[in-house]
Amino acid sequence: MENTSGQGPSATVPAEVDRWNWGAFLLNWIWGIGNNTFIALLMFVPFVNMVMPFVLGAKGSAWAWRNNRWESVEHFKRVQRKWTLAALIAFGVIIALFVILFFSIIAGMKSSEAYKLAVQQLETSQEAVSVLGEPISTGAPMGSIEVSGPSGYASMSFSAEGSKESGTVYFEAVKEMGRWEMNAAILELDDSGLRIDLNRP
Repeated sequence: MENTSGQGPSATVPAEVDRWNWGAFLLNWIWGIGNNTFIALLMFVPFVNMVMPFVLGAKGSAWAWRNNRWESVEHFKRVQRKWTLAALIAFGVIIALFVILFFSIIAGMKSSEAYKLAVQQLETSQEAVSVLGEPISTGAPMGSIEVSGPSGYASMSFSAEGSKESGTVYFEAVKEMGRWEMNAAILELDDSGLRIDLNRP
């Protein structure tokens, strides 16, 4: 078959070329610039950018064939495989960074004074210890914490499990004049839904 690549809209696209393109789908506008397919810049148009990756995935190979001169079908496929590999590596790096960031945030929350204070109140509550059973293990906190110098605010929750029961601790704490104070702390048991006030003397 004659090599019609680079001849624009009139170019005949070989069947083995006209297939889903993962590089175009994942890297969209970056892939578009690299393959002279500037319609990919529609990714910067609001709302259009929600469907454009799928359009590029489906039509990208045909557009790239028509917009560039390729030595052969094999040359085209070889270059597009490199784009796919680059996209997978880029997304792998992004996912890894998000995972690292997530666990860094969790680790920061777990080492915070507010979290430690809530765990301390759980472990010193005779009612909570009696219901949960010893030893008690606590999970990673979820929620938010803001600290600005001597002031701060925390609203978080974490799981708590003992030898008899398990539940979730919800707490709010405020940092004033450099010291954390517990505003409210509640243990809610998983099975019964019973709520125990950990802030009660």
